[in-house]
Amino acid sequence: MEQLRAAARLQIVLGHLGRPSAGAVVAHPTSGTISSASFHPQQFQYTLDNNVLTLEQRKFYEENGFLVIKNLVPDADIQRFRNEFEKICRKEVKPLGLTVMRDVTISKSEYAPSEKMITKVQDFQEDKELFRYCTLPEILKYVECFTGPNIMAMHTMLINKPPDSGTHKGSLKPHDYPKWEGGVNKMFHGIQDYEENKARVHLVMEKGDTVFFHPLLIHGSGQNKTQGFRKAISCHFASADCHYIDVKGTSQENIEKEVVGIAHKFFGAENSVNLKDIWMFRARLVKGERTNL
Repeated sequence: MEQLRAAARLQIVLGHLGRPSAGAVVAHPTSGTISSASFHPQQFQYTLDNNVLTLEQRKFYEENGFLVIKNLVPDADIQRFRNEFEKICRKEVKPLGLTVMRDVTISKSEYAPSEKMITKVQDFQEDKELFRYCTLPEILKYVECFTGPNIMAMHTMLINKPPDSGTHKGSLKPHDYPKWEGGVNKMFHGIQDYEENKARVHLVMEKGDTVFFHPLLIHGSGQNKTQGFRKAISCHFASADCHYIDVKGTSQENIEKEVVGIAHKFFGAENSVNLKDIWMFRARLVKGERTNL
């Protein structure tokens, strides 16, 4: 039985990494819908058999690479996460390993510590309050549809986008720093061969809505045209049965070098540290009894 499960998971991973590129997802008006292709159950590559997603939801995710669940996170939890973020901004709490980032345009400002100067916090796995998000039953019941029952949180972040100051079926594209006037934040990598005029799908999400999307889906966030800050909390999940691959000689090697360099500077780590060591530090089992990393 374990061999059959392992073989099934391997087929899913190979599907993620090597599925031939298909036609672009067609953009629709925000209020419109995206039609799903016809699928036979054996053709599902990105979702596992489950009793949570409807057949139509599975078809939609397979075809489009994302799925929005409305009103998934309760208001009370959202307020608690917001309160904890504000404490971090005021330096009232300093969880181990947390990286607090300012926008490059205000990096030298003299604002008093507040949400107005912090645009992102990375790696909040040691913050018990924020990490509760990754363990919410409402979230995990959907994550399990993609990863299986043993779930690992691989990377966590909270984005705080200020007011206007900007196909999952293909292979992983090269990433590097965009050539923007004035520079960009550290580790703000973008796709190098992205076609600006390529069709897009626009999502409008309300408070508490959650989007689940495929790791190879090209995604981004447009300008914040409101007067307030736009917050989003996220986690990258994976099966706890996953394994790390050597990225040397791939399009991701440049990112590995940068991440390792930052780890050396931030943690004072020895030169023997590698990307696997860093991800092991960031990863956290959130559901399941074992991990084979």
